[in-house]
Amino acid sequence: MLSEVLTQKQDSVLVITINRPEAKNAVNRAVAEGIAAAMEELDSDKALNAGIIAGAGGTFCSGMDLKAFLQGEFPVVAGKGFAGFVEAPPAKPLIGAVDGYALAGGMEIATACDLLVANKDAKFGIPEVKRSLVAAGGGLLSLPAIMGKRMAMELALTGDFFSAQRAYEVGFVNRVTDGAAIDAALELAASVAAGGPLALIATKRILNERGDWTREEMWKKQAEIAMPVMMSKDSKEGARAFAEKRKPVWQGE
Repeated sequence: MLSEVLTQKQDSVLVITINRPEAKNAVNRAVAEGIAAAMEELDSDKALNAGIIAGAGGTFCSGMDLKAFLQGEFPVVAGKGFAGFVEAPPAKPLIGAVDGYALAGGMEIATACDLLVANKDAKFGIPEVKRSLVAAGGGLLSLPAIMGKRMAMELALTGDFFSAQRAYEVGFVNRVTDGAAIDAALELAASVAAGGPLALIATKRILNERGDWTREEMWKKQAEIAMPVMMSKDSKEGARAFAEKRKPVWQGE
């Protein structure tokens, strides 16, 4: 039996692929557990600086496996949420590579990514209301901050699909490509992964946590995260490499 989640290292990038093309990559318990394990690998391996999540067979993800749901199965991992990561994303940058459909829980997986690349023919949507379900995999919590409350309301209340171009226009997608999304995602990931690993983690953390900080505490909170990186061996290596006109060699220290 083929694994329902595949991982492959490409230089300092971990490519995670949902491998259920016969089910449009619907998320069952096995997929959730596989993604959770892949995210742990991404964060624990010092040789990895970024991750990509994609779907096999031309579809990103059609959401929760409803057949498994009817049998009492929930694709949730304790402490990590739907699909094994949406409640606790990796500390390292994660890029979504969307071909075909990213629907319901599939769109919520995309929402949990830090950056998104989509093929021009990709379609997005959270149609749960059409089945008297609620998009409880993080979409309703995160989409208003990404695309604005009005757009998120329309998307969630109508359950209608929207195009990759529209997703780009409202700020949900970073790049739209004519070719396979994974190719453009690998290009973007290479650019991201060239940064210092400690700096990438700290920068992502600040961007994600800043909304919870008051004006009085935000500079202190930022310094608590940033200063250890500024004092690290890698920061000195970055400055030295710049002066010597060469690529830095990161140690993650």
